[in-house]
Amino acid sequence: MSTPLTEVLEGRHTADLQRAARALLKEPLLLAHGPHTDEFRLVRRHATELRDWFDRNAGWSLQVDAGTARLRKAPGALTDPTHPAREATRAAAPFTRRRYVLLCLALAALERGEAQIALGRLAEQVVLDAADPHLAASGIVFTLERRDERLDLAAVVRLLLGLGVLRRVAGDEEAYVSGAGDALYDVERRVLAGLLATRVGPSIVQADGVDGFEERLAQLTAETALDSDELRFRAIRHRLTRRLLDDPVLYYDELTDAELSYLTRQRGFLTARISELTGLVAEVRTEGIAMVDPYDDLTDVRMPEQGTHGHITLLLAEHLADATGPVATADLQRRIRELATEHGGFWSKTAKQPGAEPELVEQAVAKLAALGLATRTPRGVEPRPALARYAVGEIVVRDSAVRDPGAAATTRKAKHS
Repeated sequence: MSTPLTEVLEGRHTADLQRAARALLKEPLLLAHGPHTDEFRLVRRHATELRDWFDRNAGWSLQVDAGTARLRKAPGALTDPTHPAREATRAAAPFTRRRYVLLCLALAALERGEAQIALGRLAEQVVLDAADPHLAASGIVFTLERRDERLDLAAVVRLLLGLGVLRRVAGDEEAYVSGAGDALYDVERRVLAGLLATRVGPSIVQADGVDGFEERLAQLTAETALDSDELRFRAIRHRLTRRLLDDPVLYYDELTDAELSYLTRQRGFLTARISELTGLVAEVRTEGIAMVDPYDDLTDVRMPEQGTHGHITLLLAEHLADATGPVATADLQRRIRELATEHGGFWSKTAKQPGAEPELVEQAVAKLAALGLATRTPRGVEPRPALARYAVGEIVVRDSAVRDPGAAATTRKAKHS
């Protein structure tokens, strides 16, 4: 029989293990120094259990040493573009194609470089590598003479600072962008070496003569030969677990027949295992499954959210939830103008300016798509079933004369999917 002390220790162990798992899901690269020191210590303490769980259930490897903890995550859906890289600043813009290329060139230069590097020196190396004929043939050209190009490189550096690959020693990126100075960084080589999370080296894929982005990506993340039912079922379990952990909603209509069949049989087992490790709660509906976070911190995109853009996104979600099919972008922009008349007093000045509607719609749709609440189609923005939770029903007037004579309460009934 277990004693009260045993129960307390087991409960503490379970809570610490859950905190460590959640820390890795939020920050797959944790450092011994910096803002996540406590989480790193927890991960290191429970490294064996975490390594076994992620390997068995998601096919993700976990490497922990004295200075870093790296969960090498592979996405469940390779074609999801809704969670781009962003520099480590508040409300940062998503990375463009040019910034992604700059990031790769910067990492290659850092790998070949010394323990310290100046931003100007890094820029020189990037310009030299960008002169590769293959990049030029694809339309990628860098001289870093223009301010916008220097801003892109500064954004890449700030991302690397946030990841812990670089440590600022002196100067800052703004001085480099304006041409008034430079910056000096220490290069954390151990962190740099752990960034790549592919099963095979990119150079090997190139040597195999694979053409096209999708083909290269598939080769980089390919599983071992699935030549038995056991291996095929394991691969399906890994893909489903990854999507349940990473995606806001797992829709049944996005699955293959084999995946849907496996999920139908093993849904209870999969969701229970995830809930036990992470504290996420399975919300199962007719259209799919969402792993809901009762602590509301295991996400990179929130809704509802405060501020003008958060309010506009919520209002457009309500509008889309009542639609029966795709809604054209022009109609959403028109709806923004209508909403500005009613709610503009609560919005920022820039949001009320003429011509701001396209950007406001783009930001709102990007967030809805990232949360699995809407998708972009050639005909417009199409609401997904989970968006129904934001639909609003008819106004209902309740007679509250018993508790407050002469008064009436007006409420808006939310529909549930």
